[in-house]
Amino acid sequence: MSESLVVPTMAEMMARGEQPEVLFWVGCSGSFDDRAKKITKAFVRILNRANVKFAVLGTEEGCTGDPAKRAGNEFLFQMQAMMNIQVFDGYEVKKIVTACPHCFNTIKNEYPDLGGTYEVVHHTQFLKSLLDEGRLTIEGGQFKGKRITFHDPCYLGRANKVYEAPRELIQKLDAELVEMKRSRANGLCCGAGGAQMFKEPEKGNKDINMERTEEALDSNPNIIAAGCPFCNTMLTDGVKFNHKEGEVKVMDVAELIANAQDL
Repeated sequence: MSESLVVPTMAEMMARGEQPEVLFWVGCSGSFDDRAKKITKAFVRILNRANVKFAVLGTEEGCTGDPAKRAGNEFLFQMQAMMNIQVFDGYEVKKIVTACPHCFNTIKNEYPDLGGTYEVVHHTQFLKSLLDEGRLTIEGGQFKGKRITFHDPCYLGRANKVYEAPRELIQKLDAELVEMKRSRANGLCCGAGGAQMFKEPEKGNKDINMERTEEALDSNPNIIAAGCPFCNTMLTDGVKFNHKEGEVKVMDVAELIANAQDL
């Protein structure tokens, strides 16, 4: 855990006349939320270990506009998107990786309509490619034999049909992957999508994140694995509500891989 993180910015790299292999888009949550910052650091640790030449935008990174668009403010979304596209094109960005499925979906599927077309991958896809290329090795470590259930983020799973990459990474940990009754294309939202993350839920019989957490706990896991910082927050709240935080951890897939050897 004591290794120092190397996180160059695009501006620094450009000043040296270098171009990164990939731009790491951190996202609002990964930049500002204390819990999500740990996911960001875990992913950077893996990139450093795998000798991936990457860069971040730093203070030049703005929100993708996903919350504005989902909340119905198309004008604000387009303003935010156009500013980001200008920055991307100024740095001649070709490939983007992000740990947030909302950012992933928005840049991949909605920026092209505004003139911004890039190769965009989710961090689980990128880690899987590093594994396939032999640049990353994964060992079970402290997660060997643990029961892990994976919650499919809406914008990763149903919206973009990415189901296998996170599961293959979990299985590489020699963990027992247990599925919830609703998973993959039939997965249930954590309750944070559509800008719901930033407001209190409407009145009803039960909050969605409670329903989803109960499904996760029904699979009797040691760990609930997530691939989205919003999902992580909602499921963590659900685990605390059920007084299970002492028994069940909620962790991002990148944290599982980065921490496997940090005993």
